[in-house]
Amino acid sequence: MSTPPQQPAQPADRPPQPGPPAQPPSVPAQPTAYPYPHPQSAPPLPQSPPPGPFQPPTMPAGPQPGNPYTQPPPYGLPPGPPTAGGGGGAAGRAVLWAVLGAVMASAAWAAGVLVIGAAADEADLRGYTAPSDLCSRADYGSFKDEYTASDSTPTHSSLEDRALDESYCSASLKKSGSSYADAYLSIQVDLHKKTDPAPEFTATWKNYERTHTGYDVGAVEGIGDEAYLVTQDTTGGTSAGSRYATLAVRDGWVTYTMSYSAYLSSYDPDKDPAKIDEISDWLKTDTRSTLDRLKD
Repeated sequence: MSTPPQQPAQPADRPPQPGPPAQPPSVPAQPTAYPYPHPQSAPPLPQSPPPGPFQPPTMPAGPQPGNPYTQPPPYGLPPGPPTAGGGGGAAGRAVLWAVLGAVMASAAWAAGVLVIGAAADEADLRGYTAPSDLCSRADYGSFKDEYTASDSTPTHSSLEDRALDESYCSASLKKSGSSYADAYLSIQVDLHKKTDPAPEFTATWKNYERTHTGYDVGAVEGIGDEAYLVTQDTTGGTSAGSRYATLAVRDGWVTYTMSYSAYLSSYDPDKDPAKIDEISDWLKTDTRSTLDRLKD
Protein backbone atom coordinates (compact mmCIF):
# COMPACT_ATOMS: atom_id res chain seq x y z
CA MET A 1 0.00 0.00 0.00
CA SER A 2 1.49 3.33 -1.00
CA THR A 3 0.68 6.80 0.19
CA PRO A 4 0.86 10.02 -1.72
CA PRO A 5 4.26 11.71 -1.54
CA GLN A 6 4.58 14.32 1.13
CA GLN A 7 5.65 17.86 0.28
CA PRO A 8 8.62 19.27 2.17
CA ALA A 9 7.60 21.60 4.92
CA GLN A 10 7.58 25.22 3.98
CA PRO A 11 8.88 27.91 6.09
CA ALA A 12 6.20 29.72 8.06
CA ASP A 13 6.94 33.03 6.41
CA ARG A 14 6.60 31.76 2.89
CA PRO A 15 3.37 30.93 1.00
CA PRO A 16 2.85 27.34 -0.04
CA GLN A 17 4.25 26.45 -3.43
CA PRO A 18 2.38 24.38 -6.02
CA GLY A 19 3.50 20.86 -6.40
CA PRO A 20 2.79 17.96 -8.76
CA PRO A 21 -0.78 16.63 -8.78
CA ALA A 22 -1.58 13.95 -6.31
CA GLN A 23 -1.81 10.40 -7.56
CA PRO A 24 -5.06 8.48 -7.10
CA PRO A 25 -4.85 6.47 -3.99
CA SER A 26 -4.85 2.77 -4.17
CA VAL A 27 -6.60 2.53 -0.84
CA PRO A 28 -9.78 4.15 0.30
CA ALA A 29 -9.24 7.85 0.55
CA GLN A 30 -9.10 9.49 3.88
CA PRO A 31 -11.76 12.01 4.77
CA THR A 32 -11.28 15.30 3.02
CA ALA A 33 -13.23 18.50 2.45
CA TYR A 34 -15.35 16.68 -0.18
CA PRO A 35 -18.06 14.30 1.10
CA TYR A 36 -17.57 11.81 -1.75
CA PRO A 37 -14.55 10.12 -3.28
CA HIS A 38 -14.74 12.18 -6.44
CA PRO A 39 -16.30 15.65 -6.56
CA GLN A 40 -17.34 15.23 -10.21
CA SER A 41 -19.41 12.05 -9.62
CA ALA A 42 -23.05 12.08 -8.53
CA PRO A 43 -23.64 11.18 -4.90
CA PRO A 44 -25.07 7.73 -4.31
CA LEU A 45 -28.74 7.61 -3.27
CA PRO A 46 -29.14 6.75 0.38
CA GLN A 47 -31.21 3.71 1.11
CA SER A 48 -32.96 5.12 4.15
CA PRO A 49 -32.13 8.77 4.65
CA PRO A 50 -33.18 10.09 8.00
CA PRO A 51 -36.19 12.40 7.69
CA GLY A 52 -35.25 16.00 8.05
CA PRO A 53 -37.37 18.72 9.54
CA PHE A 54 -39.06 19.44 6.19
CA GLN A 55 -39.03 15.90 4.67
CA PRO A 56 -41.97 13.49 5.09
CA PRO A 57 -41.06 10.02 6.23
CA THR A 58 -40.53 7.54 3.44
CA MET A 59 -43.56 5.30 2.95
CA PRO A 60 -42.84 1.58 2.73
CA ALA A 61 -43.14 -0.03 -0.66
CA GLY A 62 -46.23 -2.05 -1.47
CA PRO A 63 -49.98 -1.39 -1.34
CA GLN A 64 -50.99 1.62 0.70
CA PRO A 65 -53.55 1.22 3.48
CA GLY A 66 -57.02 2.66 2.92
CA ASN A 67 -57.11 1.94 -0.82
CA PRO A 68 -59.19 -1.21 -1.44
CA TYR A 69 -58.16 -1.41 -5.08
CA THR A 70 -54.47 -1.86 -4.26
CA GLN A 71 -54.92 -4.48 -1.53
CA PRO A 72 -54.08 -8.03 -2.41
CA PRO A 73 -57.25 -9.99 -3.20
CA PRO A 74 -58.33 -12.31 -0.37
CA TYR A 75 -58.23 -16.03 -0.93
CA GLY A 76 -56.66 -15.57 -4.33
CA LEU A 77 -59.74 -13.84 -5.85
CA PRO A 78 -59.13 -11.17 -8.48
CA PRO A 79 -59.41 -7.61 -7.20
CA GLY A 80 -62.69 -5.82 -7.83
CA PRO A 81 -64.80 -2.93 -6.58
CA PRO A 82 -65.86 -3.03 -2.93
CA THR A 83 -69.13 -4.80 -2.25
CA ALA A 84 -72.19 -3.39 -0.46
CA GLY A 85 -71.56 -5.65 2.55
CA GLY A 86 -69.59 -4.83 5.63
CA GLY A 87 -69.70 -1.84 7.93
CA GLY A 88 -69.45 0.70 5.11
CA GLY A 89 -72.41 -0.88 3.28
CA ALA A 90 -74.52 -0.84 6.45
CA ALA A 91 -73.75 2.82 6.98
CA GLY A 92 -74.65 3.56 3.38
CA ARG A 93 -77.96 1.74 3.72
CA ALA A 94 -78.71 3.65 6.91
CA VAL A 95 -78.09 6.95 5.15
CA LEU A 96 -80.20 5.81 2.19
CA TRP A 97 -83.14 4.83 4.44
CA ALA A 98 -82.86 8.13 6.29
CA VAL A 99 -83.04 10.06 3.02
CA LEU A 100 -85.97 7.97 1.78
CA GLY A 101 -87.79 8.46 5.09
CA ALA A 102 -87.35 12.22 4.87
CA VAL A 103 -88.65 12.25 1.29
CA MET A 104 -91.68 10.14 2.20
CA ALA A 105 -92.43 12.32 5.22
CA SER A 106 -92.23 15.45 3.06
CA ALA A 107 -94.53 13.90 0.47
CA ALA A 108 -97.05 12.91 3.14
CA TRP A 109 -96.96 16.41 4.60
CA ALA A 110 -97.47 17.99 1.19
CA ALA A 111 -100.37 15.65 0.44
CA GLY A 112 -101.95 16.52 3.79
CA VAL A 113 -101.62 20.22 3.07
CA LEU A 114 -103.21 19.77 -0.33
CA VAL A 115 -106.10 17.77 1.08
CA ILE A 116 -106.71 20.18 3.96
CA GLY A 117 -106.37 23.17 1.64
CA ALA A 118 -108.81 21.66 -0.85
CA ALA A 119 -111.32 20.94 1.91
CA ALA A 120 -110.94 24.46 3.33
CA ASP A 121 -111.47 26.04 -0.09
CA GLU A 122 -114.42 23.87 -1.13
CA ALA A 123 -117.40 25.97 -2.18
CA ASP A 124 -120.11 26.18 0.50
CA LEU A 125 -123.20 26.33 -1.72
CA ARG A 126 -125.67 25.07 0.91
CA GLY A 127 -127.63 23.09 -1.67
CA TYR A 128 -128.65 26.11 -3.76
CA THR A 129 -129.07 26.02 -7.54
CA ALA A 130 -129.15 28.71 -10.20
CA PRO A 131 -132.06 27.75 -12.51
CA SER A 132 -132.06 28.68 -16.16
CA ASP A 133 -135.41 30.49 -15.65
CA LEU A 134 -135.36 32.24 -12.29
CA CYS A 135 -138.63 34.05 -13.01
CA SER A 136 -140.52 30.76 -12.92
CA ARG A 137 -138.87 29.69 -9.65
CA ALA A 138 -138.86 32.96 -7.70
CA ASP A 139 -141.71 34.00 -5.42
CA TYR A 140 -142.83 37.62 -5.52
CA GLY A 141 -146.42 37.00 -4.52
CA SER A 142 -146.33 39.64 -1.77
CA PHE A 143 -146.33 42.37 -4.44
CA LYS A 144 -149.34 41.02 -6.30
CA ASP A 145 -151.87 42.47 -3.90
CA GLU A 146 -150.58 45.93 -4.80
CA TYR A 147 -149.69 45.21 -8.40
CA THR A 148 -152.46 42.98 -9.65
CA ALA A 149 -151.62 43.04 -13.34
CA SER A 150 -148.84 40.47 -13.67
CA ASP A 151 -146.09 40.72 -16.25
CA SER A 152 -146.69 38.09 -18.92
CA THR A 153 -143.20 38.41 -20.41
CA PRO A 154 -140.62 38.79 -17.63
CA THR A 155 -136.96 38.80 -18.70
CA HIS A 156 -134.60 36.14 -17.47
CA SER A 157 -131.03 34.98 -18.14
CA SER A 158 -128.57 32.52 -16.70
CA LEU A 159 -124.87 31.70 -16.67
CA GLU A 160 -123.11 28.44 -15.87
CA ASP A 161 -119.34 28.52 -15.51
CA ARG A 162 -116.70 26.58 -13.57
CA ALA A 163 -116.27 29.60 -11.24
CA LEU A 164 -119.80 31.02 -11.09
CA ASP A 165 -123.42 30.02 -11.69
CA GLU A 166 -125.83 32.94 -12.01
CA SER A 167 -129.55 33.45 -12.62
CA TYR A 168 -131.38 36.73 -13.17
CA CYS A 169 -135.02 37.79 -13.48
CA SER A 170 -136.61 41.16 -14.23
CA ALA A 171 -140.36 41.73 -14.05
CA SER A 172 -142.66 44.77 -14.52
CA LEU A 173 -145.23 45.51 -11.82
CA LYS A 174 -148.54 47.09 -12.84
CA LYS A 175 -151.56 48.24 -10.95
CA SER A 176 -155.00 47.54 -12.29
CA GLY A 177 -155.83 49.84 -15.19
CA SER A 178 -152.21 50.94 -15.84
CA SER A 179 -150.97 50.90 -19.42
CA TYR A 180 -147.34 51.01 -18.40
CA ALA A 181 -145.28 49.56 -15.60
CA ASP A 182 -145.69 51.30 -12.26
CA ALA A 183 -142.68 49.62 -10.67
CA TYR A 184 -139.94 47.11 -11.43
CA LEU A 185 -138.68 44.07 -9.62
CA SER A 186 -135.32 42.35 -10.22
CA ILE A 187 -133.96 39.18 -8.64
CA GLN A 188 -130.48 37.67 -8.93
CA VAL A 189 -128.77 34.64 -7.37
CA ASP A 190 -125.03 33.88 -7.68
CA LEU A 191 -123.31 30.62 -6.76
CA HIS A 192 -119.62 31.39 -6.18
CA LYS A 193 -117.81 28.10 -6.80
CA LYS A 194 -114.16 29.22 -6.57
CA THR A 195 -114.03 32.23 -4.25
CA ASP A 196 -115.64 32.96 -0.90
CA PRO A 197 -117.73 36.13 -1.48
CA ALA A 198 -118.10 36.99 2.22
CA PRO A 199 -115.46 39.77 2.55
CA GLU A 200 -116.52 41.63 -0.59
CA PHE A 201 -120.22 41.14 0.10
CA THR A 202 -119.91 42.67 3.56
CA ALA A 203 -117.76 45.54 2.30
CA THR A 204 -120.21 46.33 -0.50
CA TRP A 205 -123.58 46.20 1.26
CA LYS A 206 -122.74 47.11 4.84
CA ASN A 207 -121.03 50.27 3.60
CA TYR A 208 -123.46 51.02 0.77
CA GLU A 209 -124.53 54.38 2.23
CA ARG A 210 -120.89 55.48 2.38
CA THR A 211 -120.50 55.14 -1.40
CA HIS A 212 -124.07 56.05 -2.44
CA THR A 213 -125.46 59.30 -1.13
CA GLY A 214 -129.02 59.40 0.20
CA TYR A 215 -129.42 55.66 0.99
CA ASP A 216 -130.17 54.02 4.32
CA VAL A 217 -128.64 50.66 5.26
CA GLY A 218 -129.77 48.28 8.00
CA ALA A 219 -128.81 44.71 8.94
CA VAL A 220 -131.57 42.09 8.72
CA GLU A 221 -131.58 39.16 11.13
CA GLY A 222 -132.79 35.64 10.40
CA ILE A 223 -132.03 35.46 6.66
CA GLY A 224 -128.89 33.62 5.56
CA ASP A 225 -125.54 34.26 7.22
CA GLU A 226 -125.90 38.01 6.79
CA ALA A 227 -128.38 40.32 5.08
CA TYR A 228 -128.68 44.07 4.52
CA LEU A 229 -131.67 46.20 3.52
CA VAL A 230 -130.84 49.28 1.45
CA THR A 231 -133.59 51.86 0.91
CA GLN A 232 -134.10 55.32 -0.54
CA ASP A 233 -137.21 57.53 -0.77
CA THR A 234 -137.03 60.84 -2.62
CA THR A 235 -140.77 61.51 -2.87
CA GLY A 236 -140.86 63.58 0.29
CA GLY A 237 -144.49 62.64 0.91
CA THR A 238 -145.60 63.62 -2.59
CA SER A 239 -146.47 61.64 -5.71
CA ALA A 240 -143.22 62.68 -7.44
CA GLY A 241 -139.77 61.19 -6.97
CA SER A 242 -138.57 57.64 -6.59
CA ARG A 243 -138.63 54.81 -4.11
CA TYR A 244 -135.97 52.15 -4.07
CA ALA A 245 -135.31 49.10 -1.88
CA THR A 246 -132.90 46.15 -2.12
CA LEU A 247 -132.52 43.17 0.18
CA ALA A 248 -129.05 41.59 -0.21
CA VAL A 249 -128.39 38.18 1.36
CA ARG A 250 -125.32 35.95 1.67
CA ASP A 251 -125.74 32.32 2.68
CA GLY A 252 -122.40 30.48 2.57
CA TRP A 253 -120.89 31.12 -0.85
CA VAL A 254 -124.28 32.05 -2.33
CA THR A 255 -125.38 35.66 -2.74
CA TYR A 256 -128.91 36.84 -3.49
CA THR A 257 -130.51 40.23 -4.19
CA MET A 258 -134.14 41.25 -4.62
CA SER A 259 -134.68 44.86 -5.67
CA TYR A 260 -137.72 47.11 -6.06
CA SER A 261 -137.79 50.48 -7.84
CA ALA A 262 -140.58 52.91 -8.72
CA TYR A 263 -140.26 56.25 -10.52
CA LEU A 264 -143.18 58.62 -9.96
CA SER A 265 -144.27 61.86 -11.56
CA SER A 266 -147.20 64.22 -11.33
CA TYR A 267 -148.44 62.75 -14.59
CA ASP A 268 -148.37 59.21 -13.31
CA PRO A 269 -151.84 57.77 -12.70
CA ASP A 270 -150.54 56.08 -9.51
CA LYS A 271 -151.17 58.68 -6.82
CA ASP A 272 -150.77 56.27 -3.91
CA PRO A 273 -147.52 54.27 -4.36
CA ALA A 274 -146.48 51.68 -1.85
CA LYS A 275 -144.52 52.96 1.15
CA ILE A 276 -140.90 51.95 1.86
CA ASP A 277 -141.87 50.05 5.02
CA GLU A 278 -144.40 47.99 3.08
CA ILE A 279 -141.94 47.30 0.29
CA SER A 280 -139.27 46.23 2.81
CA ASP A 281 -141.65 43.70 4.40
CA TRP A 282 -142.59 42.28 1.00
CA LEU A 283 -138.91 41.86 0.09
CA LYS A 284 -138.16 39.98 3.32
CA THR A 285 -141.15 37.64 2.92
CA ASP A 286 -140.55 36.81 -0.73
CA THR A 287 -136.78 36.44 -0.25
CA ARG A 288 -137.24 33.76 2.40
CA SER A 289 -139.69 31.91 0.16
CA THR A 290 -137.49 32.18 -2.96
CA LEU A 291 -134.34 30.97 -1.17
CA ASP A 292 -136.23 27.88 -0.01
CA ARG A 293 -137.35 27.23 -3.58
CA LEU A 294 -133.78 27.50 -4.92
CA LYS A 295 -132.50 24.63 -2.78
CA ASP A 296 -132.41 21.10 -4.16
